[in-house]
Amino acid sequence: MQSALSPAGPAARDIASLTTLLTIGASLILLLVMGLLLYGARREPAPVSTGLWVVGGGLAFPVIVLFALFLYGARVTNTVMAPPPPGALRIEVEGRQWWWEVRYPGAAGTPVVGANELHVPIGTAVEVIVTSPDVIHSFWVPSLGGKMDMTPGQPARLALHAERPGVYRGQCAEYCGIQHAQMALLVIAEPPEAFEAWVRAEAAPAQAPAEGDPARGLAVFMAQGCAGCHTIRGTAARGDLGPDLTHLAGRRTLAAGSLPNDAGAIRAWLAAGSALKPGNRMPSYAHLDAASLDALTAYLAALR
Repeated sequence: MQSALSPAGPAARDIASLTTLLTIGASLILLLVMGLLLYGARREPAPVSTGLWVVGGGLAFPVIVLFALFLYGARVTNTVMAPPPPGALRIEVEGRQWWWEVRYPGAAGTPVVGANELHVPIGTAVEVIVTSPDVIHSFWVPSLGGKMDMTPGQPARLALHAERPGVYRGQCAEYCGIQHAQMALLVIAEPPEAFEAWVRAEAAPAQAPAEGDPARGLAVFMAQGCAGCHTIRGTAARGDLGPDLTHLAGRRTLAAGSLPNDAGAIRAWLAAGSALKPGNRMPSYAHLDAASLDALTAYLAALR
């Protein structure tokens, strides 16, 4: 779900309240002005004190209203942009063309790396460090908070605080190229114990494939040069140009929300990725024979 009108955290709630106040206030002022306009058009001409209308309606009223809105907006801004408490969980999110790399703190200083999904524990303030290696992106999960630009070479931070479990859709909110609209992010908010168990599972290397198609698929993966762009921990694949695939099959979507994550979609992506998401940097593997393509699909679909 992606909606700024369904807040699931304090920052999003403050932003929604400010939006509601501004909308209601603007509507009331519009009705007031239209009412005065109709009244003035229908009444008989009579001497009036123009000075009172100019000073009261043209000066005092807007100054008072705008100053009150400024104070309220400044309070909301300070609340939304307040840093998380000391010791808050820190997660790094890097926007790329056109997907998201997510890094969690792991054991012995080794980060746990994922892609296109951000897992957070509920009831806990999380500090998200956002950056980009290529162009300006913008991190936005409307149900949990505001937007934050991801500028190359200038890391920024914002706090996320999910109050209830759920899957919240995020989106790049800054035009970043041909596939800007196909750059979605899922935030999975779960109880702290479930989050910790998930991080432990993600930190583990990929299981060695059994015999059959998955084992043949690993050989195809290495022979086709996929290891030059992707990492699969537990194998010799150490590429960093594309998403980490160690636990690919455990994710909900492929290609940053463009496709469902199942064997059929994986095979279609391998055979025609450039057609499904034009402009992405992954080459298509339509040149592979059907048996090799099936084996590679079976291997990737088994990476849980």
